[in-house]
Amino acid sequence: MAKDKKKEPAEPEQPVEQRTAFERVQLARHSDRPYTLDLIERLFEDFVELHGDKRFAEDPAIVCGLARFHGLPVIVVGHQKGRDTKQRSYRNFGMPKPEGYRKALRVMKLGEKFGRPIFTFIDTPGAYPGIDAEERGQAEAIAYNLREMAKIKVPIIVTVIGEGGSGGALAIGVGDQVLMLENATYSVITPEGCAAILWKDSSRADQAAEGLRLTAQHLFEEGIVDKIIPEPEGGAHNDYDQTARFLDSALSERLAEAVSCSQEDRLKRRYNKLRGFGRWGTDEPQRAKEV
Repeated sequence: MAKDKKKEPAEPEQPVEQRTAFERVQLARHSDRPYTLDLIERLFEDFVELHGDKRFAEDPAIVCGLARFHGLPVIVVGHQKGRDTKQRSYRNFGMPKPEGYRKALRVMKLGEKFGRPIFTFIDTPGAYPGIDAEERGQAEAIAYNLREMAKIKVPIIVTVIGEGGSGGALAIGVGDQVLMLENATYSVITPEGCAAILWKDSSRADQAAEGLRLTAQHLFEEGIVDKIIPEPEGGAHNDYDQTARFLDSALSERLAEAVSCSQEDRLKRRYNKLRGFGRWGTDEPQRAKEV
């Protein structure tokens, strides 16, 4: 687990509002950005990690477990990347295989059974695309999680803390509230992948990032994200503790909001939120439709 990180930026940073979409992509990928285990250490008490999907294997690209949040028993699920070469290989660069998603759902079902709210943390470039993952049902595992998370009866609070890449992110991203750190990103494809498809030139990633509208600010305007969480000056990688304090406040607020409504109403809102992802042919902002 990483040590406390607190340092001054090496050079003056651009004001937050002046950062381009691709600059935020680079911050979301920063090698020193806090990962799920760094935040678990600072936000939760008595964390006990659970392993394995009970079908095939353990997947270190997703961490899951039991914990307490301000004394309340909860479930925590999140993608986990590595800091050095050995850890990156072990964690598969934060790209889960089917057993990772099945493990995540197994632990979330435990939370439902025992009435524990669920916190998920998204930080992945995407699900692992290897042939072995496809042979074991990668797409099915993701689709099954989407369906089942929409029906889980306990509150689910989702936070995008770094990269939110396509279905690999969405597979643990169905919740009552979706939060995002201000320099995180959430998109159906990477800017480089989009540029390679559209223009056969991945060097135009900065242009693709603008068109993808993948920043927290864009997604908040679209109604996909419910709250943008500020980061310390220069980015979350400059001060893990301050980042955790900002997160703690937002998570407490949104959990209280999620438990304040009836189970039936909460499930209906969650389903409608999932169904509302993506729209076409209208100029009316999604957020303006909220009740």
